[in-house]
Amino acid sequence: MSVVINDKPRRQRALNWRWPFSRQITLSLGTLAVILALWWTVAALQLVSPLFLPPPGQVLQKLIVIAGPQGFMDATLWQHLAASLTRIVIALLAAVLLGVPVGIAMGLSPTMRGILDPIIELYRPVPPLAYLPLMVIWFGIGETSKILLIYLAIFRPCSDVGAGGSEKCAAGESARRAIAGSQPCAGAVVCYFAGGIT
Repeated sequence: MSVVINDKPRRQRALNWRWPFSRQITLSLGTLAVILALWWTVAALQLVSPLFLPPPGQVLQKLIVIAGPQGFMDATLWQHLAASLTRIVIALLAAVLLGVPVGIAMGLSPTMRGILDPIIELYRPVPPLAYLPLMVIWFGIGETSKILLIYLAIFRPCSDVGAGGSEKCAAGESARRAIAGSQPCAGAVVCYFAGGIT
């Protein structure tokens, strides 16, 4: 008596196996792997001085030391991260609290736009880091100059969002009120969030 083993399901499972990641994630991981391999090769062949391009292993070892209790400059990596995040949050809150109302005023009032636009346009093309020497001279090397530098980088986009949102809101509301007599600026919050998306 012969026994027939059906190996079709196993073959079917093998044929149905698919790569678990999407094409985009695969390409991204492949790109990172190629960059890491190039970095390792250039460092191993010493085509560039280790002072400028240390090998990946040395960088990882230094990261582990900095992330450990020894830290860097008498503070751990987490203390440095906390200090940086605190500065960013303070600057972001200040920029939103001042920039959005300024933008709304510019979007709703041509007079306010005429007054404030030249000031904002004067500093718009200058990279925030170019203000660093002035900040250090005026405010020293403490926290104030660091927070102000971040604030200057965030203020203009916030004012642009406020201006764009109020202009869209005003245009949409005038059409709605003409048709249905709706309340003024019922969807203002949505308009302000969408103000920067143009």
